[in-house]
Amino acid sequence: MTVADLFVLAAAGIAAGIVSTVAALASLVSYPVLLALGLPPLTANVTNTVSLCFTGVGAAAGSRPELAGQGARLRRLGLVVALGGATGAAILLLTPARTFEVAAPVLIGGASLVLLVQPTPGGTDPGASREGSWPRLISLFLVAVYVGYFGAAGGILLLAVLVPMLSQPLARTNAVKNVLTGVANGVAAIGFAAFGPVRWAAVLPLGAGFLIGGLIGPALVRRIPGRLLQVVIALGGIGLAVKLGLSAYH
Repeated sequence: MTVADLFVLAAAGIAAGIVSTVAALASLVSYPVLLALGLPPLTANVTNTVSLCFTGVGAAAGSRPELAGQGARLRRLGLVVALGGATGAAILLLTPARTFEVAAPVLIGGASLVLLVQPTPGGTDPGASREGSWPRLISLFLVAVYVGYFGAAGGILLLAVLVPMLSQPLARTNAVKNVLTGVANGVAAIGFAAFGPVRWAAVLPLGAGFLIGGLIGPALVRRIPGRLLQVVIALGGIGLAVKLGLSAYH
């Protein structure tokens, strides 16, 4: 790693951290940068996941107003996500990555389309919450498996599950998504740190950038209308699905 590489990674981390909290597409920025610097795909993937933990820390700190009153919810859903993230990390370390690489464009594209057509939540209605529904909890677990395994646009998949599950404004649901993504990445990162080919020289500058970007992103989310934010996230996910599909099926 040269000094120039470190600055590139830090800048990419800031941009990706902002994109992660606003549009759930951090890997669209950071993963290609790691590949461009010469890291093999598996090394880039696990290095990116470890670095993304810093986005979760920054986003949680920057989203305190949106997270107020949601502590019990985060603990309940966080347990499901932690189990899923650990499962995904184990699958990545024990099996070839090709299977999920082929499935990722379909998963991301489908979730983006679902998010695009879903009505935007506009208020709070505790009676409408479906967070205890077993089908939705299973869906949340499966998305966490994906986040722990590969993670590209995992935030979009989480939002596609959380928006109909939680009856509240999108900014609050987006804050929950940021924390849960951080939990899944954090659990996966523990496994990768112990058994994966993490490039630690890249984690430090990239993680610092993620932390800064994660702090900045929530302030932007507060200023973006809910429906516009939802459409931007969905369209970004469709674009990423096409990009990954061209690579996976070429």
